[in-house]
Amino acid sequence: MWQMIIGTALAVALAALLARHVISTARRRKAEPDRLLSAAAAVLEDPRINAGMTAGTYILTGRYKGRVAEVKVVADTLAVRKLPSLWLMVTMPGPLPVGATLDLMMRPGGASSFSNFDDLPVTVPNPQGFPRDAVIRTDDAARMLNPMIISRHLALIHSRYGKELLITPKGLRIVLLAGEADRARYGVFRQADFGDVTIDPQMVTDSLDLMIALRHNIEMRETPSS
Repeated sequence: MWQMIIGTALAVALAALLARHVISTARRRKAEPDRLLSAAAAVLEDPRINAGMTAGTYILTGRYKGRVAEVKVVADTLAVRKLPSLWLMVTMPGPLPVGATLDLMMRPGGASSFSNFDDLPVTVPNPQGFPRDAVIRTDDAARMLNPMIISRHLALIHSRYGKELLITPKGLRIVLLAGEADRARYGVFRQADFGDVTIDPQMVTDSLDLMIALRHNIEMRETPSS
Protein backbone atom coordinates (compact mmCIF):
# COMPACT_ATOMS: atom_id res chain seq x y z
CA MET A 1 0.00 0.00 0.00
CA TRP A 2 2.67 2.46 1.07
CA GLN A 3 4.77 1.49 -1.94
CA MET A 4 1.85 2.32 -4.23
CA ILE A 5 1.34 5.71 -2.56
CA ILE A 6 5.04 6.55 -2.73
CA GLY A 7 5.22 5.43 -6.35
CA THR A 8 2.21 7.54 -7.26
CA ALA A 9 3.66 10.58 -5.47
CA LEU A 10 6.98 10.17 -7.27
CA ALA A 11 5.20 9.85 -10.61
CA VAL A 12 3.19 13.02 -9.94
CA ALA A 13 6.31 14.91 -8.86
CA LEU A 14 8.20 13.74 -11.95
CA ALA A 15 5.32 14.74 -14.22
CA ALA A 16 5.19 18.18 -12.59
CA LEU A 17 8.95 18.59 -12.97
CA LEU A 18 8.76 17.58 -16.63
CA ALA A 19 5.87 19.97 -17.25
CA ARG A 20 7.82 22.86 -15.70
CA HIS A 21 10.84 21.99 -17.84
CA VAL A 22 8.71 21.94 -20.99
CA ILE A 23 7.12 25.30 -20.14
CA SER A 24 10.46 26.85 -19.25
CA THR A 25 12.05 25.59 -22.48
CA ALA A 26 9.13 26.89 -24.55
CA ARG A 27 9.37 30.33 -22.92
CA ARG A 28 13.11 30.49 -23.48
CA ARG A 29 12.78 29.50 -27.14
CA LYS A 30 10.08 32.13 -27.66
CA ALA A 31 12.30 34.82 -26.13
CA GLU A 32 15.50 33.66 -27.85
CA PRO A 33 15.20 35.71 -31.09
CA ASP A 34 14.76 39.00 -29.21
CA ARG A 35 17.46 38.14 -26.67
CA LEU A 36 20.00 37.38 -29.40
CA LEU A 37 19.18 40.15 -31.86
CA SER A 38 17.51 43.07 -30.07
CA ALA A 39 20.79 44.96 -29.53
CA ALA A 40 21.82 44.44 -33.16
CA ALA A 41 18.39 45.59 -34.34
CA ALA A 42 19.26 49.10 -33.19
CA VAL A 43 21.67 49.57 -36.12
CA LEU A 44 18.94 48.93 -38.74
CA GLU A 45 16.01 50.98 -39.97
CA ASP A 46 12.59 49.29 -39.68
CA PRO A 47 14.03 46.17 -37.99
CA ARG A 48 12.04 42.96 -37.77
CA ILE A 49 13.06 39.88 -35.79
CA ASN A 50 11.66 36.44 -36.57
CA ALA A 51 12.45 32.78 -35.97
CA GLY A 52 13.78 30.98 -39.05
CA MET A 53 12.36 27.91 -40.73
CA THR A 54 14.73 25.55 -38.86
CA ALA A 55 15.46 25.16 -35.15
CA GLY A 56 18.23 27.40 -33.86
CA THR A 57 17.87 29.90 -36.73
CA TYR A 58 16.78 33.51 -36.14
CA ILE A 59 16.55 36.37 -38.63
CA LEU A 60 16.74 40.14 -38.34
CA THR A 61 15.79 42.17 -41.41
CA GLY A 62 15.76 45.89 -42.12
CA ARG A 63 17.65 48.59 -43.97
CA TYR A 64 21.12 50.02 -43.42
CA LYS A 65 22.10 53.33 -45.02
CA GLY A 66 19.25 52.85 -47.46
CA ARG A 67 20.15 49.26 -48.42
CA VAL A 68 18.28 46.05 -47.62
CA ALA A 69 20.10 43.97 -44.99
CA GLU A 70 19.56 40.58 -43.39
CA VAL A 71 21.21 39.35 -40.20
CA LYS A 72 20.79 35.63 -39.54
CA VAL A 73 21.94 33.59 -36.56
CA VAL A 74 22.48 29.88 -37.20
CA ALA A 75 23.38 27.18 -34.68
CA ASP A 76 25.71 24.67 -36.35
CA THR A 77 25.79 21.25 -34.66
CA LEU A 78 27.06 19.26 -37.65
CA ALA A 79 30.80 19.65 -37.08
CA VAL A 80 32.54 16.47 -35.92
CA ARG A 81 34.99 16.63 -32.99
CA LYS A 82 34.24 20.34 -32.50
CA LEU A 83 31.97 22.33 -30.22
CA PRO A 84 28.71 23.47 -31.84
CA SER A 85 29.08 26.98 -33.24
CA LEU A 86 26.76 29.97 -33.42
CA TRP A 87 27.29 31.72 -36.75
CA LEU A 88 26.38 35.30 -37.62
CA MET A 89 25.47 35.62 -41.31
CA VAL A 90 25.16 39.20 -42.56
CA THR A 91 23.75 39.52 -46.08
CA MET A 92 23.32 42.52 -48.36
CA PRO A 93 21.25 41.36 -51.35
CA GLY A 94 21.20 43.18 -54.67
CA PRO A 95 22.45 42.52 -58.22
CA LEU A 96 26.20 42.74 -58.76
CA PRO A 97 28.11 42.93 -62.08
CA VAL A 98 29.90 39.59 -61.58
CA GLY A 99 29.60 36.49 -63.74
CA ALA A 100 30.28 33.81 -61.13
CA THR A 101 30.39 33.07 -57.41
CA LEU A 102 33.53 33.82 -55.40
CA ASP A 103 33.57 32.15 -51.99
CA LEU A 104 36.48 32.83 -49.64
CA MET A 105 36.40 30.49 -46.63
CA MET A 106 38.74 30.75 -43.67
CA ARG A 107 39.98 27.45 -42.24
CA PRO A 108 37.48 25.18 -44.03
CA GLY A 109 36.94 22.04 -42.02
CA GLY A 110 34.16 19.91 -43.48
CA ALA A 111 30.44 20.31 -44.06
CA SER A 112 28.67 23.28 -42.51
CA SER A 113 25.03 24.26 -42.13
CA PHE A 114 25.54 27.83 -43.33
CA SER A 115 27.41 27.55 -46.64
CA ASN A 116 27.49 25.84 -50.04
CA PHE A 117 31.27 26.23 -50.16
CA ASP A 118 31.84 22.47 -50.50
CA ASP A 119 29.58 22.34 -53.58
CA LEU A 120 31.66 24.81 -55.61
CA PRO A 121 33.76 22.80 -58.10
CA VAL A 122 36.85 24.98 -58.65
CA THR A 123 39.53 25.92 -56.13
CA VAL A 124 41.49 29.06 -57.05
CA PRO A 125 45.08 29.72 -55.88
CA ASN A 126 45.35 32.51 -53.32
CA PRO A 127 46.79 35.75 -54.70
CA GLN A 128 49.86 37.15 -53.00
CA GLY A 129 49.06 38.78 -49.68
CA PHE A 130 45.92 36.76 -48.96
CA PRO A 131 45.62 34.87 -45.65
CA ARG A 132 47.40 31.51 -45.83
CA ASP A 133 44.51 29.71 -44.14
CA ALA A 134 41.95 31.04 -46.64
CA VAL A 135 40.60 28.95 -49.52
CA ILE A 136 38.88 30.47 -52.57
CA ARG A 137 36.35 28.50 -54.59
CA THR A 138 34.12 29.37 -57.52
CA ASP A 139 31.70 27.86 -60.00
CA ASP A 140 33.45 29.47 -62.99
CA ALA A 141 37.07 30.64 -62.73
CA ALA A 142 36.95 32.35 -66.12
CA ARG A 143 34.05 34.63 -65.11
CA MET A 144 34.92 35.08 -61.44
CA LEU A 145 35.70 38.51 -60.00
CA ASN A 146 39.39 39.35 -59.81
CA PRO A 147 40.21 38.42 -56.17
CA MET A 148 42.56 41.42 -55.86
CA ILE A 149 39.47 43.65 -55.80
CA ILE A 150 38.62 42.25 -52.37
CA SER A 151 42.20 42.32 -51.02
CA ARG A 152 41.69 45.63 -49.17
CA HIS A 153 38.59 44.28 -47.41
CA LEU A 154 39.99 41.20 -45.68
CA ALA A 155 40.77 42.51 -42.20
CA LEU A 156 37.40 41.50 -40.72
CA ILE A 157 37.46 38.10 -42.41
CA HIS A 158 41.04 37.52 -41.28
CA SER A 159 40.13 38.24 -37.64
CA ARG A 160 39.60 35.38 -35.19
CA TYR A 161 35.85 35.71 -35.75
CA GLY A 162 35.98 35.72 -39.55
CA LYS A 163 34.78 32.67 -41.47
CA GLU A 164 33.44 33.45 -44.95
CA LEU A 165 33.11 36.17 -47.58
CA LEU A 166 30.67 35.31 -50.35
CA ILE A 167 30.24 37.30 -53.58
CA THR A 168 27.56 36.27 -56.06
CA PRO A 169 25.60 37.93 -58.87
CA LYS A 170 22.76 38.28 -56.35
CA GLY A 171 24.65 39.99 -53.52
CA LEU A 172 27.19 39.77 -50.69
CA ARG A 173 27.47 37.83 -47.46
CA ILE A 174 29.87 37.79 -44.50
CA VAL A 175 29.88 34.99 -41.93
CA LEU A 176 31.41 35.50 -38.48
CA LEU A 177 31.65 33.32 -35.38
CA ALA A 178 29.28 34.70 -32.73
CA GLY A 179 29.81 32.05 -30.06
CA GLU A 180 30.49 28.42 -29.15
CA ALA A 181 28.50 25.99 -27.02
CA ASP A 182 29.32 25.52 -23.35
CA ARG A 183 32.00 22.80 -23.29
CA ALA A 184 30.92 21.15 -20.03
CA ARG A 185 27.22 20.97 -20.87
CA TYR A 186 27.90 19.72 -24.38
CA GLY A 187 30.38 17.14 -23.14
CA VAL A 188 27.97 15.69 -20.57
CA PHE A 189 24.49 16.25 -22.04
CA ARG A 190 25.35 16.81 -25.73
CA GLN A 191 23.33 20.03 -25.58
CA ALA A 192 24.30 23.00 -27.75
CA ASP A 193 23.86 25.63 -25.02
CA PHE A 194 25.29 29.03 -26.01
CA GLY A 195 24.56 30.62 -22.65
CA ASP A 196 23.85 34.35 -22.67
CA VAL A 197 25.51 35.12 -26.01
CA THR A 198 24.04 38.12 -27.80
CA ILE A 199 24.91 39.51 -31.22
CA ASP A 200 27.33 42.43 -30.98
CA PRO A 201 25.91 45.44 -32.90
CA GLN A 202 29.47 46.46 -33.83
CA MET A 203 30.01 43.17 -35.67
CA VAL A 204 26.88 43.85 -37.70
CA THR A 205 27.86 47.46 -38.42
CA ASP A 206 31.41 46.48 -39.43
CA SER A 207 30.07 43.80 -41.77
CA LEU A 208 27.55 46.07 -43.45
CA ASP A 209 30.02 48.94 -43.88
CA LEU A 210 32.53 46.52 -45.39
CA MET A 211 29.95 45.23 -47.88
CA ILE A 212 28.94 48.74 -48.92
CA ALA A 213 32.59 49.59 -49.61
CA LEU A 214 33.18 46.28 -51.37
CA ARG A 215 30.07 46.72 -53.51
CA HIS A 216 31.37 50.13 -54.62
CA ASN A 217 34.76 48.64 -55.56
CA ILE A 218 33.11 45.83 -57.51
CA GLU A 219 30.81 48.18 -59.40
CA MET A 220 33.72 50.50 -60.21
CA ARG A 221 36.15 47.58 -60.74
CA GLU A 222 38.62 49.30 -58.42
CA THR A 223 41.74 47.35 -57.46
CA PRO A 224 44.58 48.47 -55.17
CA SER A 225 46.73 49.23 -58.21
CA SER A 226 44.12 51.44 -59.91
